[in-house]
Amino acid sequence: MRLRPLISHTSTGPRLSGWTVVKQGMIHKTPTPLDIAARAKEIRAGNRAALARAITLIESRRADHQAAARALVQELLPATGRAIRVGITGSPGVGKSTTIDALGMYLIEQGHKVAVLAVDPSSARTGGSILGDKTRMARLSAEPHAFIRPSPSSGTLGGVAAKTREAMLLCEAAGFDVVLVETVGIGQSETAVCDMTDFFLALMLPGAGDELQGIKKGLVELADMIAINKADGDNIARANLAAGEYRAALHILTPRSPHWQPPVVTYSAVTGNGIAGLWQSILDHRNATQAPGEFDARRREQQVKWMWTMLEDRWKARLKSDPAIRAKVKHTEAAVAEGRVTPAIGADQIAELLA
Repeated sequence: MRLRPLISHTSTGPRLSGWTVVKQGMIHKTPTPLDIAARAKEIRAGNRAALARAITLIESRRADHQAAARALVQELLPATGRAIRVGITGSPGVGKSTTIDALGMYLIEQGHKVAVLAVDPSSARTGGSILGDKTRMARLSAEPHAFIRPSPSSGTLGGVAAKTREAMLLCEAAGFDVVLVETVGIGQSETAVCDMTDFFLALMLPGAGDELQGIKKGLVELADMIAINKADGDNIARANLAAGEYRAALHILTPRSPHWQPPVVTYSAVTGNGIAGLWQSILDHRNATQAPGEFDARRREQQVKWMWTMLEDRWKARLKSDPAIRAKVKHTEAAVAEGRVTPAIGADQIAELLA
């Protein structure tokens, strides 16, 4: 028995007609066609199950699924772009998930609909991922006005998943007006989220040693705000001290925006103190960058970067999927591994295969 995907086109665009099962000369067609227009209508109506299925579709690596996913995102594009996009990063243990839980509950109380795209690190050995972020957002996960989607990083650098951008657009089309993107949180590579969000929030811990040593220049100079978590109980004095040192350090860095000086604040995700201030700073940043046109310019720039990122992904996919190219790549890899060819020459040879 073998499976063969079928893709047809209708007046409303591509239609993924499921699978044909070829067995003993008989062809059976599954009765579960994916109509792009119908799926888009369900998502625009706020159907959470349809949204979850659509994100699964865009995360699929099957060629037919990827084609359908591209058509679906294109269909929904006019319904996107109106949400506030916030990227949240920080080292493990800083309280990213707890912060999102508290912030999300506050936003829902203010009348917002909140989508959370949480990225978990994937094992370099097995490729597996725990996807446990949702369990640390106990209150938010039970809210009907919240949608939480954990995804594996699958080796993608920058602290986000490969399809986070598309998932964000789907959430916006489903009516979520605030999208929070939680990064993996493993170090200085957590910067790709800047290229897909409007506001980049870096969370820090108080009393974790020399605060200035903890500053990662590549990360902090991109942050639109630094927030010191766990400012409660005996930690309040340490949090205030850390905030003062970060403020002093930020004076030697050039702000990313000429219209916004990144503030340093303290808060407690456990007690909720300072959560309202976090959100107000996000709104203040939006107002400060919208007036001079910087907000729209940044989003346009992000769209172009997204295109180039996807083009790079297509090149890599072609290297892996084309049998003839894959065989030549393996030959080049062997030559480099054996020292017969330098890595630079090997890269040139592989690049020529894509010409």
